[in-house]
Amino acid sequence: MSSSKGKDAAEGSSSRSSTSAAGGSGGGDQLQQPHPLSRYESQKRRDWNTFGQYLRNQRPPVALSQCNSSHVLEFLRYLDQFGKTKVHLQGCVFFGQPEPPGPCICPLRQAWGSLDALIGRLRAAYEENGGLPETNPFASGAIRVYLREVRDSQAKARGIPYKKKKKKRNLMKANDDNSNFPTQ
Repeated sequence: MSSSKGKDAAEGSSSRSSTSAAGGSGGGDQLQQPHPLSRYESQKRRDWNTFGQYLRNQRPPVALSQCNSSHVLEFLRYLDQFGKTKVHLQGCVFFGQPEPPGPCICPLRQAWGSLDALIGRLRAAYEENGGLPETNPFASGAIRVYLREVRDSQAKARGIPYKKKKKKRNLMKANDDNSNFPTQ
């Protein structure tokens, strides 16, 4: 049962395991073999387990029901130590240069895109594991602000302006709104 997927457990995999335990063959064997998880689902499960382990390692341990956005922010900062993206500090001679000509002592951090994707996966995993959308700590405004600050600071440090895609959507929306008017 430990190799069963969380989805199977929620859908009543106990009836499936009793079929295989009774020696049923044919269709029962096909049901017992779990479908391989997609890359996204596998990563989401690993991320969820990593976050759960992080909470358990806190002193004192934090129950998932007691988790809030401050725990999520601490987790994101903790992950920075494993980052691979060079983020130049403001005092660095390479600050604002997209391709610095030499090495520097600036820290490695988690890339904004990686953190953004991680939060998306954890937000989904929280609700899939019984959390209510209203209490989802990964959907908090503080998390959105933190991610925006990370994105902006990394863009400045690398000299790469972040371009918003909202303008395209607004233009398309304006065109759609105009198409609702009757033509004469």
